[in-house]
Amino acid sequence: MQSNNYLKRTQRDYSLSFKLQVVDEVEKGHLTWKQSQKKYGIQGRSTVLVWLRKHGTLDWTSKSPMKKKAPPKTYISQLESKIKRLEAEKEILNRAIDIADDMFDTEIRKKFLPLSQAASDKQGEKEENTASEE
Repeated sequence: MQSNNYLKRTQRDYSLSFKLQVVDEVEKGHLTWKQSQKKYGIQGRSTVLVWLRKHGTLDWTSKSPMKKKAPPKTYISQLESKIKRLEAEKEILNRAIDIADDMFDTEIRKKFLPLSQAASDKQGEKEENTASEE
């Protein structure tokens, strides 16, 4: 009589960290999906395969040899694409202002002096006013 060396489990026993550990071992080639099923006492026939498709980094949808999946868009890459879009919008708006200025011979965009230059200009005006009053 042959005894099984594994503990039968229920589906509720499988934590995310356990699933990721099994997926990692299979993807690194330490075990096949069937070996991991026997080693860890996973009862379902396709449970490990489902985990591999859901949590793995290999592309299981294509019939070609296994390739790594493209990483999901991260928050940073979403922000970078938003910045590019906003910069393009800014460029369009600036160009529209330039065209309007040329067409109507106006100066829509105000030209601001740097703060340090504006402060020094005001200081110079005060000195001139006090000198002329004396």
